[in-house]
Amino acid sequence: MANTALVVDDSTSMRQMVSFTLRESGFEVIEAGNGEEALQNVAGKDVKVVVTDLNMPVMDGMTLIRRLRAEAKYKFTPILMLTTESQDSKKQEGRAAGATGWIVKPFNPEQLMQVISKVVR
Repeated sequence: MANTALVVDDSTSMRQMVSFTLRESGFEVIEAGNGEEALQNVAGKDVKVVVTDLNMPVMDGMTLIRRLRAEAKYKFTPILMLTTESQDSKKQEGRAAGATGWIVKPFNPEQLMQVISKVVR
């Protein structure tokens, strides 16, 4: 059974780039364009890692992380924030919300997979 990743980004091209990278590494990918769509698409499913953008319409990444952490099923799931935001205050807010890691865009596929290999078991 393949590992499943949830990729959340309102940018279709970014979402496709992250998904392609994960699929090339053997992941099945569930995609969503915002936090609300992510919650609907992932409901009850097993995911090994979540990669989410911060700034999105409808529901942002911080709110998504808080909502996922509130569910027992996703309490310990690694959640990586992939965003253009690099301020320490945002990173601290992310940690407080439950983010496992923070990657600043633009990313390169090797960097993304190195981080994912450290958090997915």
